[in-house]
Amino acid sequence: MNAVAKGCEVSWFSALCDDDYEFLGQPDAALKSSWEHCRNIVLTAEKGGFDNILLPSGYALGIDTTAFAAAIATVTRRIKLLMAVRVGEAWPPQLARQIATLDQLANGRLNVNIISSEMPGEVLASAPRYQRTVELMEILKTLLNGQPLDYQGEHWQLKLDPPGIKTVSGKCPPLYFGGLSPDARDAAAKAADVYLMWPDTMPAVREIVADMTKRAAAYGRTLRFGYRVHVVVRETEAEARAAASRLLSKLDAATGDAIRAKSLDSTSVGVQRQAELREAAGNEGYVEDNLWTGIGRARSGCGAALVGDPDQILAKLRAYQAEGIEAFILSGYPHAAECDLFARHVLPKLEHGPLVI
Repeated sequence: MNAVAKGCEVSWFSALCDDDYEFLGQPDAALKSSWEHCRNIVLTAEKGGFDNILLPSGYALGIDTTAFAAAIATVTRRIKLLMAVRVGEAWPPQLARQIATLDQLANGRLNVNIISSEMPGEVLASAPRYQRTVELMEILKTLLNGQPLDYQGEHWQLKLDPPGIKTVSGKCPPLYFGGLSPDARDAAAKAADVYLMWPDTMPAVREIVADMTKRAAAYGRTLRFGYRVHVVVRETEAEARAAASRLLSKLDAATGDAIRAKSLDSTSVGVQRQAELREAAGNEGYVEDNLWTGIGRARSGCGAALVGDPDQILAKLRAYQAEGIEAFILSGYPHAAECDLFARHVLPKLEHGPLVI
């Protein structure tokens, strides 16, 4: 472990995929994804001082990520935009032009979160799906770095000049990517810039960083590391725990099971690991100090939250930094309100800024 934590990138989350609640599992018309609601979350994060904001993407839920990114780029000035892209829906040359155009609209503030997805209705085994993801990342980097492309892969065979429009930097924006399976880890090691992980215990975080560092080195590469987690921060630990419990106060088990089951990633290795953490947690859902797994009872994917007072949350983040984490993607419920609480209570105490790659 490093003795002293360095600076980090701190991002928030704009709930484009109908993932905003006052009570988990209880849809609220006022919090449903819309241009106005999701814009307000982003503006709250920018005003609060966050460095970056994740714009997630789903097949059917919520609103379109690329269209939203184009619009929000014109009403923000400082915050970076981490746009999620579903590989199964992407045609690489068109995506390269979209990314370059969006980066121009944002004056160089675009980052890209690569999701190794299938097309709706498509069933593709893990190995070829992640191979397709690697190919897309390699193609994007070639085209957006301004180089001519002659690519003969398993999934795409392309010979093209680079797009006429370029990013502000003239380079491909940083590619953030996550996945816990062996195929996912290998894909990240080959082509990603920032490897994202979901909540886990500190020993597991340490193991993942070590494993991914070794995998990347085998390809002559290095990775940066990010951590995606929810947060519930209040002035006292008791208040934070009460707020966390309140989130689940209207959830019944059947509703939670249904929410998780309908997710397209419900059988992934990462989601299974989140379930293991819930099963290993104590009666109140805490699997280690200040790491609460209750969130996962009502959502698939990232299923745990940091819960505590400002000093406890700060200490937890610094502990992750000491293990090699340099980027945090945080969220909370409701998203705008929790964003403001974190911005006031924790963010000023962190040395932070956009990740430079």
